Amino acid sequence: MKRAILLAAYGAATLQSEAALRHFAAVARERFPGVPVRWAFTSCRVRERMAAARKKTDSVQKALQKLWFEKFTHVAVQPLQTIPGRENMDIGAAVRDMARDTSLRLRVGAPLLACREDVARAAAAVVAHLPAERRPDEDVVLMGHGAKHAAVERYAALAQAVAVLDRRVHVGAMNGAVCLEDILPGLASRRVWLMPLLSVVGRHALEDMAGHGPSSWRSRIEAAGHECRPVLRGTAEYGGFIALWLDHLEEAMRGLTGGGLSIQTKDETDE
Repeated sequence: MKRAILLAAYGAATLQSEAALRHFAAVARERFPGVPVRWAFTSCRVRERMAAARKKTDSVQKALQKLWFEKFTHVAVQPLQTIPGRENMDIGAAVRDMARDTSLRLRVGAPLLACREDVARAAAAVVAHLPAERRPDEDVVLMGHGAKHAAVERYAALAQAVAVLDRRVHVGAMNGAVCLEDILPGLASRRVWLMPLLSVVGRHALEDMAGHGPSSWRSRIEAAGHECRPVLRGTAEYGGFIALWLDHLEEAMRGLTGGGLSIQTKDETDE
């Protein structure tokens, strides 16, 4: 058995996001000593941009092909997505293709919010990683990406779980589920903290969340009469979220000794 880990993220478009993913890989190597860790980026745009900057990147399929050529036999693939949506499904499709065309033994770990237990753990991580300067009576708004997929409801489930722990913390998404318009009427504090519910800080966090354009969440919160304080750190930079992803990876690693292909994407009760 020659094992490897493949981490799959949307991409790293900034120096901060590159550093965050390097840190994540370092923690994964500590958790699974002696197992090589590789990266794959799902965004074609990010891969093209990095290639233009002479930085090597691979798609999931290409990364798996390289591992196959290097004589690896067992590979655990861990997505860094938040929900089991379309992007997560695309990773699963690429893995299925490789399982069909090669003798690689493959396991795919679950995304961040794969089941009810994950939602509860993520809610605890949200509250644990709030800004140290934030006062208990100040509102915090987290912006996720969202999706045109049934799994977008995981954001609403997370919003409910977080509200139980701290009623002044609100979770929303750009697309679907809980939108900013749903959150704005409930903001009561003069100062509002704004945080990304995104794995790394990229265009969405810099422009759609914290940008100064009229449609950004920051501008819309300020237009409602609040002072907005963005915090530019992705979930892959916080220990509580990293631990949740790595627990999913550990489950995938344990499954490598079993037969067939396993892709963990959702809670069985969602059927």
